[in-house]
Amino acid sequence: MSSKMLQFTRLGAAMPKKRKAEDRRHDFHEIYQPFQQEQAEAQASRCEQCGIPYCQVHCPVSNNIPDWLMLAANGRMEEAYALSSATNNFPEICGRICPQDRLCEGSCVLEQSRHGAVTIGAMEKHITETAWEMGWVKPPQPAVDREQSVGIIGAGPAGLAAAEQLRNLGYQVHVYDRHDRAGGLLIYGIPEFKLEKTAVERRTRLLAEGGVVFHLNFAVGRDASLKELRRRHCAVLIATGVYQARELEVPGAGLPGVHAALDYLIASNRVGLGDAVPAFTDGRLNAAGKNVVVIGGGDTAMDCVRTAIRQGARSVKCLYRRDRSNMPGSRREVAHAEEEGVIFVWQVAPEAILGDGKVEGVACVRMRLGMADASGRQAPSAVEGSQFTMPADLVIKALGFDPEDVPALFGVPELAVTRWGAVKVDLKTQMTNLPGVFAAGDIARGASLVVWAIRDGRDAAAAIHDYIQAEICLEVAE
Repeated sequence: MSSKMLQFTRLGAAMPKKRKAEDRRHDFHEIYQPFQQEQAEAQASRCEQCGIPYCQVHCPVSNNIPDWLMLAANGRMEEAYALSSATNNFPEICGRICPQDRLCEGSCVLEQSRHGAVTIGAMEKHITETAWEMGWVKPPQPAVDREQSVGIIGAGPAGLAAAEQLRNLGYQVHVYDRHDRAGGLLIYGIPEFKLEKTAVERRTRLLAEGGVVFHLNFAVGRDASLKELRRRHCAVLIATGVYQARELEVPGAGLPGVHAALDYLIASNRVGLGDAVPAFTDGRLNAAGKNVVVIGGGDTAMDCVRTAIRQGARSVKCLYRRDRSNMPGSRREVAHAEEEGVIFVWQVAPEAILGDGKVEGVACVRMRLGMADASGRQAPSAVEGSQFTMPADLVIKALGFDPEDVPALFGVPELAVTRWGAVKVDLKTQMTNLPGVFAAGDIARGASLVVWAIRDGRDAAAAIHDYIQAEICLEVAE
């Protein structure tokens, strides 16, 4: 073991330098500055090199975290990148947006012993950014080129991860996406201050350079049926994600000025990408000068409140029916939002949206927390007589997402779904009830994390490879 490791006894945990809140309120640049190599090596050297690496155990893609930390601590950056990328197709993206406080860093033995977790996410980003700078990141380079082709529906993290894995195995990979850019929610759903779009765009360019064919502005069910894609390819992977917003079921929820979180975030991201967005230009999806109320407590709600701050909102409040400790979103994101001026109104729920022809306020009631529910969080109930009104010009619903009706969209009513509407798969093979049709990511799992989508995409690619190599690749009859 390197003598450089186990330095937590003399070195404290430190993140890269963070831009001042007052500065970052006015732009969409990422909030953390890059690690310097000396800083990075020092932070990596804090790793305890545990016999049971709980950080790795709690990583959805099972990253070999202690090993690449040790390599980085010793300046062996190319090897650190090779090891990091062996289990994760997009380590620089996960290093930016994974909720490390809930996963690897939250499980770090040093965090549990109150020494402060190793800054795993920042190191993951630093290692991969160094690899990009040095030219170590290469497009897929299959040892053999196979004749068989695979169609992937959806260019989000699950679809892109599967595409890279399958191309590395030599398959002809075609990715179909209804949007005009590849990346899915990585491009349109996650704000620039968390994930610079250039980080996504260079990945998709690399895949294209390696032979992955992208069919953009291509909607399955409109431009081709699923049956037709099954005829074109030996296997098809459905990786469309989940986009259908859960509804706010209170009076007035249909008033002008009430918008779904994804509509709001997509408009903001498109503006940042240089697109013309009429709903932003005319003010409907622009928070500038408005009293904004965001309803919800997950990471999407955090993206919305922090975007509204940067758009110049007069005030930004986040309503959540439970308390801070029961909030599903990243604690780190909540802290960033508070620094930037977001006001969190805990244990409050909306009863109605008020207004005459447009939103003017939110009728609220205070909540008390009782016994824990099935999820382990305390169940909320309304406090009688605690109603009050909160002024609002723009209300954003960030209540989560459900799957769209894929069987109807794709014209395949025989495609089985779960009672929640997700595409039903065999958990061992990720294949649906239709031979040669697989599903991965949120459309099969339900709304979840990007890192889980990557894991699902990798698993689906392995299952598709097994399926094709078993010579079950058959044409679908008319």
